[in-house]
Amino acid sequence: MLSVVLIRSVLTPASASNPALPEIQSLSEELGIWVQMGSLAIRAPGEKIRNRAYVINKDGCVVAFHDKIHLFDVDLAGGESYRESESVEPGASAVVAATPWGALGLSVCHDLQFAYLYRALAHVGVHFLTVPAAFTKTTGQAHWHVLLRARAIETGAYVIAACQCSSHGEAESYGHSLIIDPWGEILSEGGEEPGVIIADIDPYRVAAARRMIPALTHDREFSISKMRTAGVALAAGE
Repeated sequence: MLSVVLIRSVLTPASASNPALPEIQSLSEELGIWVQMGSLAIRAPGEKIRNRAYVINKDGCVVAFHDKIHLFDVDLAGGESYRESESVEPGASAVVAATPWGALGLSVCHDLQFAYLYRALAHVGVHFLTVPAAFTKTTGQAHWHVLLRARAIETGAYVIAACQCSSHGEAESYGHSLIIDPWGEILSEGGEEPGVIIADIDPYRVAAARRMIPALTHDREFSISKMRTAGVALAAGE
C-alpha cells in the first residue's frame, strides 16, 4: 500500500551525506529562491544508498525529500541491462511539499513509469509534479515525452522534468528537460546539452484543467474477468 506524506515544516535530514546538498542550500539562501534538487545518492543504513530528491526553500532549509520508489531493473535490446536494486534501497512513501505557489508532488526518474503514484499525488491536491531523471538514450527516445505528457493530462497538474544529458563514462542520457502544462502542452524543452529552460506558470490552470476533465472524481471500482479465446486461458502479461 502506497502512503502519501504531506510535509509542511522544515526538515533536518538525518543522513544527508552528499556534499552537494549544503552547497545548494547555501546558494538557495543567497539568491532567495526555492530549489528542487536531485536526485542525490544518500547513504542508507547498511551497504546501499537512497536515490533522493530534495526541496529547499528560499532560506536554504530542506522542506521535503523523496526517496525513489521504483528501481530501474531492466533488460533492454542490444544487451543494455541495469540493476539499480543491487545498490539502491527503495523508498516507500509518496511525498507532497507545501510551497507558496501550491502543493508540489515529488518523484524520481523510473517512478515516471507508474501512473498510480501520480494519481495518488493528484488525489491529495498537488498543483505541480517534479521528475528529476537520467533516462537513457534508448528509453528516453521511446518513452520520455509521451509518459510526461500523459502524467500531466491524467493528473491535471504541471509537470517539471529535468533530465540529465550527454555522456558520462559509458552511459549516455537523453536530456530534453521539459515543462508541461496541465493540458499536456509542452511549454519549454531543453536539448541534448546542458542548458536552462523557463516557462510561465499559472496555478489557476490546474483548477481549470480539472474542471474541464474531472477524471480525478470519476474513479470506479471494477472487477477483472479472465477471458478464454479458442479454449486457451490468457495468462498474466499476455
